[in-house]
Amino acid sequence: MGHDHDGSAGNGGHRHAPNPGLRGRTDPRPLAIALAITSGFVVVEAVGGLLTGSLALLADAGHMATDAAALGLALVAVWLARRPATPRRSFGFARAETLAALLNAAALVVLSLALFWEVARRIGDPPPVDSGPMLAVAVAGLAANAVGAWILMRGGGHDPAADLNTRGAFLHVLGDLLGSAAAIVAALVMLTTGWRLADPLLSGLIGLLVLRGAWRLLRDSAEVLLEATPPGIDPAAVRAAMAGVAGVAGVHDLHVWTVTSGVVALGAHVEVDERRPWPDILADLGGVLRRRFGIAHLTLQPEPAGGAPFSGCTLETPEGLAICRAAREGRPPAAASVRTGPVEPRRPWSHRPARREQP
Repeated sequence: MGHDHDGSAGNGGHRHAPNPGLRGRTDPRPLAIALAITSGFVVVEAVGGLLTGSLALLADAGHMATDAAALGLALVAVWLARRPATPRRSFGFARAETLAALLNAAALVVLSLALFWEVARRIGDPPPVDSGPMLAVAVAGLAANAVGAWILMRGGGHDPAADLNTRGAFLHVLGDLLGSAAAIVAALVMLTTGWRLADPLLSGLIGLLVLRGAWRLLRDSAEVLLEATPPGIDPAAVRAAMAGVAGVAGVHDLHVWTVTSGVVALGAHVEVDERRPWPDILADLGGVLRRRFGIAHLTLQPEPAGGAPFSGCTLETPEGLAICRAAREGRPPAAASVRTGPVEPRRPWSHRPARREQP
């Protein structure tokens, strides 16, 4: 028995609003403007770092060069995400933005580790730095990065914290903004005190901040790709809300996952009391899940309550997984994989509590 994906609420269990292929919603213009600003200033900071000998400026130039590549990758991902779904790719390229965020996060981690190695090398023997020109270049870099970060935060009506692709690009630019601020502080310290360790130490501090943001982005992107339950949604609460709908006798094989940023989907098997029509139950389930959890894309399979034991493909038991694999390989399931006899109470997955984002 498979999931019913019929579009009619009366004939099956698939219910959702009209959907043009889950196309990406990110406005590419802020990314394009930020890319132009970043690319134009990479050369300025790189030349300034080489002429002054400042690691802070060179680190910031390296960040900005990575930013240019990251912003270009984000733009390509936006373009891919806007392509329509096809029979072969039924979700379209919606997760291209998540893949771009994952790659950007990995690049930030590598860049931070490379910066730490250079910091360790320079702490042992800090080279002389021409602080005056370093300060001028750092101030100009701070202004350019501030404009880029503001555009990514405000442009297109997107919150960088909600869209992983934009968030990845924003973290790159934010890292440069902090790098420019660190270079300004280091230049002022060296101009007033002559303490040359200020340059590598402040660079290392910025590397730690960038690494922390990159790790969180890497984790969140991986969880989307692994189809983990989205943060803020408790599977136990979803199951209880569904079970509370009149006519629902039980819920199993419940899965809630993120398709792409801002799009959550749910699939489940619903044991129903046949005294109430399934279309009425489906309509109530759709309303409850939309109002309480913000989930509109549902695939629900009805099953008679107290009927024959469910012996099809399911992810909740080893027997069910064996049937899934047998069906994919085109062979009949092993006899031991099919449950017979009285139905034992189903034990739902032991989900971990929904993670709450730290402010």
